[in-house]
Amino acid sequence: MKLNQIKDNAGATKSRIRVGRGIGSGKGKQAGRGGKGQTARSGVRIKGFEGGQMPLHRRLAKRGFNPPSPLDLNEVNLGRVQSAIDAGKLDAGKPITVEALIAAGVVARARDGVKLLGNGEFKAKAKFEVYGASKSAVEAVEKAGGSVKTLKAEAVAAG
Repeated sequence: MKLNQIKDNAGATKSRIRVGRGIGSGKGKQAGRGGKGQTARSGVRIKGFEGGQMPLHRRLAKRGFNPPSPLDLNEVNLGRVQSAIDAGKLDAGKPITVEALIAAGVVARARDGVKLLGNGEFKAKAKFEVYGASKSAVEAVEKAGGSVKTLKAEAVAAG
């Protein structure tokens, strides 16, 4: 086989249709674009225009609320923290903070803080210092003899 003998498989490529080249070609006169007007021209065509009728995207109600500066929190379940304590990656004797969770590999990066969620079994006596915690998480930690200090409540009180 030589480079000058290489060619595509039969039917792999189609030849381009040359439009607007006479009535005999089958694609003459308006070249498959229909009649005259905006749709026959090249360039801008009004997207969503419904002939003067109010367009669908303006007829439907706006919904929801997007906060201007939402917080990007890490969500950590108690079961995940317990498995890190059992593996010896986290020390339950020291306060469990964002830095400790990153060092243990429970959380990849800090973001805006950590929210503690109550999924999973938790039996270690530990002190948590996190941005926020769910009610079930606080109950589970206090039941095990630990405590949860939320930095969100401090920020609200300070600010």
